[in-house]
Amino acid sequence: MPKFEVYSDEIGGYHFRLRARNGQIIAVSQSYKSKEGCLKGIKSVKLNASGARIVILETEHETEKGLSTGTETQVSV
Repeated sequence: MPKFEVYSDEIGGYHFRLRARNGQIIAVSQSYKSKEGCLKGIKSVKLNASGARIVILETEHETEKGLSTGTETQVSV
């Protein structure tokens, strides 16, 4: 069964990872300052991911800066 795992890092931050049914890690979160913040992050992913569209950006730079100046290609699966 898929599951979210919450864990702490060496500097006291909290992260979550999503494991697929086969045990493979398929997503990893940013660092959160508190366990409660991390749990809110999981809730947000569960709420928003089911309706999320897939957009392929031309460069990784666009995703880091949040820019949309390049061509976007939307795909459906």
